[in-house]
Amino acid sequence: MRGKFRWVICALLFSATLVNYMDRQILGLLKPNLAKELNWSEQDYGNIVVAFQAAYAVGQVMFGPFIAWIGTKSAYAFSIVFWSLAAISHALMRTAFGFGAARFALGLGESGNFPAAIKTVAEWFPQKERSIATGLFNTGSNIGAVIAPLLVPFLAFQFGWRGAFVILGLSGFAWLVFWFIFYDAPEKSRRLKSEELAYIQSSDMKSETEKISWVKMLSYRQTWAYVATGIFVGPVWWFYLFWLPDFFSKQFGLNLKTFGLPLVAVYSVTCLGSIGGGWLSPWLLNKGFSLNAARKIASLICACCTLPVIFSTRVQYVWLATGFFALAAAAHQGWSATMYTVVSDIFPKKAVASVVGLAGTIAAVASMGFSWMVGHILQGTGTYDKIMLVCGSAYIVAWMIFHIIVPKIKPIEI
Repeated sequence: MRGKFRWVICALLFSATLVNYMDRQILGLLKPNLAKELNWSEQDYGNIVVAFQAAYAVGQVMFGPFIAWIGTKSAYAFSIVFWSLAAISHALMRTAFGFGAARFALGLGESGNFPAAIKTVAEWFPQKERSIATGLFNTGSNIGAVIAPLLVPFLAFQFGWRGAFVILGLSGFAWLVFWFIFYDAPEKSRRLKSEELAYIQSSDMKSETEKISWVKMLSYRQTWAYVATGIFVGPVWWFYLFWLPDFFSKQFGLNLKTFGLPLVAVYSVTCLGSIGGGWLSPWLLNKGFSLNAARKIASLICACCTLPVIFSTRVQYVWLATGFFALAAAAHQGWSATMYTVVSDIFPKKAVASVVGLAGTIAAVASMGFSWMVGHILQGTGTYDKIMLVCGSAYIVAWMIFHIIVPKIKPIEI
């Protein structure tokens, strides 16, 4: 009988991603309070966000080769130790520059999570299950974003904002214990039955034994098509994570005690988007659609669901705006689950982490520019109108570009 140990590995990826997003989101939740206490301007906060994104950009491009060099197990462990220490270091900072330095270190460490997780999925799951596994582990980002608005205010009021950074930072070290106990490459795992290993390897591509150089990888239009989608949609997701609490504060007068429930609602719905997005294209495949059609239809549906967020600044009711953001954030996670899987549909396993890392790097660079622009706009006008127009239209543009460059999704010929 075929085993199910691969889903234990998926649970580990879910847990790491949950910790990753709680550490990432805490600053956005505390921003209204820290801005008053430490006298930050909107541009100061924008620069702090840019510092995180700059490090994330550098780390993403480095982590693919780093994983190939020392292996998934060691690389993932290094990443979470580095970002956990960086998260704790926020408690020592007193200036905008200090927070920028701490966020830079956090971004450098956290940049390893998704390249390592996607590489792990490619190693541990057959092709037909990869989008489901990706959707499930990516739900950790949603659950982390749900827990953080509930947990951070409690920790901040009980232990101060410095204590909140320390306590959340320590959670990464607890995850390490389980990672070292349960994870090994499938071929080396003592917990994996031979039947399950054969099932995992049943869809391996012939070219997966070959190494692909960076120069050769960059010569494929599929690489640049995937990179292009990240340029458009990456900055939007970063914006939701770092600026949404401030949006609710400015637009509806909410604070650390009151914007928790709308944020919980937004990120609770995103869990459905992540799982639903991961499930949608396999469902279409089972209905007889081609791989290309299934992935394209699923991503197009997600792209269309982001459009209503354009109207979030024009409504008077906080829960209507919350609904727009919930739908858009859920659609983003559905998009991500689908597009991460497209990478493993097209590229050999050895290239997956590098492609995801390259796209993440360029998306982070684009996000730096977008964050600077957001801070500049808010410093000048104080309104989110133009920003939401960009957020609502980005996914449709990204989908069209990908479809034009990659008319048919299929494994590349090496």
